[in-house]
Amino acid sequence: MTSRSGIYIVPTHRWYIERTVWLIAGFVLLTSTALAALVHPLWVLAVIATGLASITVALTGFCVVGNVLQLLGFTPMLGRSGATPRNLYFMQTDRWYLERRIYLAVGINISIASVLSLLHSPWWLLFTGFVGTAMVWFAATGSCIMANGLYWLGAEPRLAPERKALRDVAPGVGHSQPAV
Repeated sequence: MTSRSGIYIVPTHRWYIERTVWLIAGFVLLTSTALAALVHPLWVLAVIATGLASITVALTGFCVVGNVLQLLGFTPMLGRSGATPRNLYFMQTDRWYLERRIYLAVGINISIASVLSLLHSPWWLLFTGFVGTAMVWFAATGSCIMANGLYWLGAEPRLAPERKALRDVAPGVGHSQPAV
């Protein structure tokens, strides 16, 4: 991976499967984190389940929520091309592109923080709440702290590979625009 500059923003022109999954997962994280902090600590198990689901998506491409969304008429932007068994939604797993790395990193981080909230300190729930907020923000605006960190480190995005950071084209400007 080679480092780069500019800001990476995912497309927000429509609600595709992956973007909607981020929104739903963010609300699940926020809700289960609040319930763990305010009602009972074992609600953090819902955060752990979300983390494990995210890791599963990164490793296998299979997403339960993505399949429900596909049945509801949503279309993927990172789905495997061609026929899949029983016409199920699977995210592409041919290489470790930026968006796939996000699923893995988020899953690992929230799972570890959730276990630490049970074994060490409930203050770790602040981290899972932050991640939930970031996921909702990511789905709403297309901008993500982790995505940009991975982008700057050189991870190749698949959702907007045709985008080029304006900073690379016009120095002094720091946001992405679609290529024409």
